[in-house]
Amino acid sequence: MSNKPYIKTSIKGSDMQTSTIDLTSSKILVSACLMGKPVRYDGQCASQGTEKLLHLQEQGCLVLLCPEVAGGLPTPRAPAERISERIKSQTGDDFTDAFIRGAEKALVMCQDHNIKIAILKENSPSCGSDFIYDGSFTGTKISGSGIVTDLLRANGVSVFSEHTIDLALKLANQ
Repeated sequence: MSNKPYIKTSIKGSDMQTSTIDLTSSKILVSACLMGKPVRYDGQCASQGTEKLLHLQEQGCLVLLCPEVAGGLPTPRAPAERISERIKSQTGDDFTDAFIRGAEKALVMCQDHNIKIAILKENSPSCGSDFIYDGSFTGTKISGSGIVTDLLRANGVSVFSEHTIDLALKLANQ
């Protein structure tokens, strides 16, 4: 039996089918909070990670990062939301520079590890891929993306959320 890292999944219509994803030559960037790291603004994690991601992590195929922490923000910290090109905390602090530093570190990690796929936390002002909060701190979501997602996509990295892991793994297998 091969020691190659793999995960069995693929999508055909809405049905799950079985295939093998060989990630021996590439890695996937994943938001650390999705893998159970307590790095969110509230000091919590977003998930304990899915079985698929945990298997890939065991095989050394994932690179974990919290761009907000990498950018210098503490945990816990005030919640923040994206308002145009700025990131403001609920307490009025401007976190934009820290978010930009974190985005730049995410890009360097992708370049250093030849990463072409990222699975990041939806709704985050850093990592959101399809939705972010609207900046009113009322829980209202709008179509949009986070600063990390924007920078990675501008540099050829395909970004997915925790809701589209199967699509990310399907792309990794191509």
